[in-house]
Amino acid sequence: MAQYAFTMVLAGIGIPVLAALNAALGAKIGSPAAAATVLFTVAFISCACVVVTTGPEALWRLTDAPKHLFLAGVLIAFYVLSITYIAPSFGIGNAVFFVLLGQLISAAVIDHFGLFGARVSPISATRALGIAVMATGVFITQKV
Repeated sequence: MAQYAFTMVLAGIGIPVLAALNAALGAKIGSPAAAATVLFTVAFISCACVVVTTGPEALWRLTDAPKHLFLAGVLIAFYVLSITYIAPSFGIGNAVFFVLLGQLISAAVIDHFGLFGARVSPISATRALGIAVMATGVFITQKV
């Protein structure tokens, strides 16, 4: 479990770095959409390399997957495009604060109802308090 936590901390570190890098690229080339396209191209090539080395057979099972699961691609495109457009004028910290707030809320709802096959973890008073404390902590970091 520790390695999962460590990996997710690294992923979390990467989110504001990704936002800052892509926002800077979008500003430098004058097109946040073009910067996002470059990001997705590099991401596609990176993922394709992993798929090729770990076994591309899974790609053949895509036709059996429920089509609504492909909306994840639309959501990541929305995230990348919105943060690339908004972060340069709103600030990386502010943009990530609101992303984190949205993540806390949606993660709690997904876990509470076990949506999309997630493990059910009901929102108890203690859990709600923990989420509120986390949101407050992120808010405080942006006010200091």
